[in-house]
Amino acid sequence: MAQKDKKETNVWQETASVIGMSVFFAIVIRTFIAEARYIPSRSMVPTLEVGDRLMIEKLSYRFGQPQRGDIVVFRPPDEAVKCTPHNPPPTPIKDAYIKRIVGLPGETVEVRKGTVYINTQPLEEDYLEEAPKYSFGPVTVEEGSYLVLGDNRNESCDSHVWGVVPEAKIIGRTAVRFFPFNRLSLSF
Repeated sequence: MAQKDKKETNVWQETASVIGMSVFFAIVIRTFIAEARYIPSRSMVPTLEVGDRLMIEKLSYRFGQPQRGDIVVFRPPDEAVKCTPHNPPPTPIKDAYIKRIVGLPGETVEVRKGTVYINTQPLEEDYLEEAPKYSFGPVTVEEGSYLVLGDNRNESCDSHVWGVVPEAKIIGRTAVRFFPFNRLSLSF
């Protein structure tokens, strides 16, 4: 009988150990390596559709800098409350946003007559379905920050409304769209 109790105890200890290690590794992976996200709005259409599921990787920017064209997930600046209907007092947005990096530190960005200009040169953007119907800038992106815009420029609340995103607020960049399966994609 004592042998059976000892076996049962070992099974429970082993199970608890496996569960504990699994939780530990899940937390480490989500915090430092990668996490899943979904697209809740039309701000990145046609590149990303509402309901798309993405894997966001967090390692690239530990070893290098964000690049123009990267699609990044970030904690929005407090000024992003300008984009939400709210009843006073406004509360800072706690969710993450996803947008494309357009302006790099030190660059001057302007949107004029449906075209984005970087340091007075037009930016080629083959991923846009419709040109922006607004004007913006010129604004110089401060060091350590990035100017981000949604691909659906006319339905995106982004840097043209609330300013630049400090690098410290960037969570990671999109690595793969894993759902829906018919839109599986490794690059954007």
